[in-house]
Amino acid sequence: MQTSLRRISNKAAQNKSHRFQNLYRLLTESLLLDCWRGINKRAAAGVDRKDAKEYALDLEENVEQLAKSVKGGWYRAKLVLRKYIPKPGGKKRALGIPAIADKLLQRAVAKIIEAIYEQDFQPGSFGYRPGTGAHKAIKELSAELRTGRYHYVVEADIKGFFDNIEHDKLINMLRVRIDDKPLLKLIRRWLKAGILDTDGEVIHPATGTPQGGIISPLLANVYLHYVLDVWFEEVVKSHCKGKAYICRYADDFVCLFEIEQDAKRYYEALPKRLEKFGLEVAEEKTQILQFDKSSRERFEFLGFEIYWGRGRYGKRVLKRRTSRKKYRASLASFKEWSRTHSHLPKATLFAKLNRKLKGYYNYYGIRGNAKSLSDYFYHIKGILFKWLNRRSQRRSYNWKGFEALLKDFTLIKPHICHTF
Repeated sequence: MQTSLRRISNKAAQNKSHRFQNLYRLLTESLLLDCWRGINKRAAAGVDRKDAKEYALDLEENVEQLAKSVKGGWYRAKLVLRKYIPKPGGKKRALGIPAIADKLLQRAVAKIIEAIYEQDFQPGSFGYRPGTGAHKAIKELSAELRTGRYHYVVEADIKGFFDNIEHDKLINMLRVRIDDKPLLKLIRRWLKAGILDTDGEVIHPATGTPQGGIISPLLANVYLHYVLDVWFEEVVKSHCKGKAYICRYADDFVCLFEIEQDAKRYYEALPKRLEKFGLEVAEEKTQILQFDKSSRERFEFLGFEIYWGRGRYGKRVLKRRTSRKKYRASLASFKEWSRTHSHLPKATLFAKLNRKLKGYYNYYGIRGNAKSLSDYFYHIKGILFKWLNRRSQRRSYNWKGFEALLKDFTLIKPHICHTF
């Protein structure tokens, strides 16, 4: 961390009510060059069709011009290129791709805001923050559940969260800690930047932050910090008769309650609270359920199914496995991948497949999930067997020949990566 950012971080930690000024002047060539190291060099190009490789050919000159445009006040955000990526069930998720110069400047501003808000974010907030992540959220949530003090769970999700963030309210939230008009104006420009859709139409959003922008996750975290986290800690807990806990990863969150009455009051109050900020709960993904050692209920969080089951010695223990929805979606995705990649040379095909398997195990390879990983691996081999036999008009392998092939081109076997 640069010295100036460290000073901001220390000041924010020491004085929770301090409003920071003169942050805009920190957007120097030095900070931009430092931020360049964190830019994904393989990401797709934006509307200017300039990718990181091309930008890096004359990096110092490009950064110098960017810093001058910011300091001189003539910087303008380019249109955000929209792409669509498939989701389970045939749906598509919109993804925004900013120009490379906008990405770089957004990363610099994100570092400044992060230095302030990392001192304010609640312990139960895990999404898009340095030094934390989904596995830590699962670990902390599991630890709270194992204490046995909570008996009710409110599982919730926000409908179209990133598309419905109200710009004015977000800027007002940032003003709580930031008293720097040029910096806030810069953030508003990104929020209002036009989106170039795939059909050539330019959309000017009235609400929301484009998913894909480097600063979007941080702004979303700030929004939910005030909408949910602070409200839960300062208001909800003060009205609860028993213990209460919230675990949030971006817009996906779970709340634990000791007493049923507290859980019901929160369940009823949550939609009203979200409505004040232009948000609403996804009713099909929001529920209240009894969840203790005698319960047979299950709930999903961050791709895992969490439930109480019988342990090795017959005792009731907390268990976690890959959610059935994510499990089926992963297999469906692999079937499509096999269909389009089975023609590749075997060495290339197996190298790519092992990278996919490694990524899958790195996420879902948590202690207690071995059976789901083994089932996944079994079905992966079956799908691979099917598509390898479609490489030509004649059947290439029987199972014996396929097993022999797997001795020459080894597949990474399921293994546990996280033992918490």
